[in-house]
Amino acid sequence: MSDLPRRAVTRSAKLASLPLGFAGRTALGVGKRTFGRPAEAVAMEIQQRTAEQLFKVLGELKGGAMKLGQMLSIFEAALPPEIAGPYRATLTKLQEAAPPLPAAAVHKVLAQGLGEDWRDSFESFDDEPAAAASIGQVHRAVWADGRKVAVKVQYPGAGKALISDFNQLARLAKLFSVLMPGLDVKSMLAELKERVAEELDYTIEAASQTAVREGYPADDPDFYIPEVIAQAGDVLVTEWIDGTPLSKIISEGDQDERNHAALLYCRFLLSGPKRSGLLHGDPHPGNFRVMADGRLGVLDFGAVDRIPADFLHRMGRLLRIGTMEDIDQVEDALRREDFIREGVEIDAESLQGFLAPITEPFVTDTFAFNREWLRDMAARVTDLRPTNVVRQLNLPPEYVIVHRVLSAGTGVLCQLECEIPARAESMRWIPGFADEDGDVPEITAADDGDGEDGELAG
Repeated sequence: MSDLPRRAVTRSAKLASLPLGFAGRTALGVGKRTFGRPAEAVAMEIQQRTAEQLFKVLGELKGGAMKLGQMLSIFEAALPPEIAGPYRATLTKLQEAAPPLPAAAVHKVLAQGLGEDWRDSFESFDDEPAAAASIGQVHRAVWADGRKVAVKVQYPGAGKALISDFNQLARLAKLFSVLMPGLDVKSMLAELKERVAEELDYTIEAASQTAVREGYPADDPDFYIPEVIAQAGDVLVTEWIDGTPLSKIISEGDQDERNHAALLYCRFLLSGPKRSGLLHGDPHPGNFRVMADGRLGVLDFGAVDRIPADFLHRMGRLLRIGTMEDIDQVEDALRREDFIREGVEIDAESLQGFLAPITEPFVTDTFAFNREWLRDMAARVTDLRPTNVVRQLNLPPEYVIVHRVLSAGTGVLCQLECEIPARAESMRWIPGFADEDGDVPEITAADDGDGEDGELAG
């Protein structure tokens, strides 16, 4: 089996330890205030120790706990290195070094899905996994008709562990509110749980991948979506695609290669809802390959979000308003979308100062994404001081996966150290970013809105 802890009682005990630790730290904090320490200093210490224990426990568990830990990991940038370092190392190890499922167990899953004669479907099958993740692993194989294929096999028991984690985590909302007082954690967890339940169902993944492929036909000049060959039970068979992993371009690519890959990566994430009605929910570099013909091959459609046209327009309108200088209008828009919950007061000047650099990529003709800018953004978002305006903001459930994609995608663009016309791509693919009459946002004379930027398209 996978390295998901096998006994539910063990996982529950680890998660249950979180509120107990918080209660102890809170009592200790009261004592320190009694003896004259400043309240803000005590509050900061409680938050840091809470984050330390939170990340330690979430980092030790796979499944739902790890997925929530990944989402919350943006906070680790605000913590001292002695706290953040071990957490980051644990999470990286879990993501990159998942122990493989034994061959006999893989064969059993294949027999349950494809039938006892499953080997007749393949010319060859490699028992060594090519990749492993939190709920399954991928094997290389050759289909009976000679096509190279990727065979995705789900770990036995992964589903129960995931759902159990979310049921446990939903009871810990008070703990998470220590880090983000304005956050509606219960609603966020409910949304995550729903998405993870879909991710466990390979029938849904196969349908999603097919729908995205219909939005990006095989002759698309920019992208290639592998065809679904077969799906049954906990087995999914798709075309295998070769190419240079995006992670290799991050580490070794020259500037032209970086800009080319970054533009296609950005274009795919932004265009998905308009072209297929679906947002790819896992923009990890491992899910993208730059193919020999220059196109971007896209993998793994287990985590997707269905984006209705009206929500896409609202999202675009919010992005447009966010780039404007009228902070009252910005605050009104954030309240309408429930980013600022009812009864929460926000300092307008602090909000404007917080948003200005974040919206910068959507203001200028081109924007240079780099690690220095990302570190500055992370410091703003993860500052645990009670005065930080971001701590008063909420993440509405329908924006959970959008936020994850936007945050992770921005991180990848910064790793690529690229310069691309992100604003022009937003104008082209996100309805509502231009106003209702089709005009561009009144910020700069950046672009005529037609999205033509072929000189960077490679």
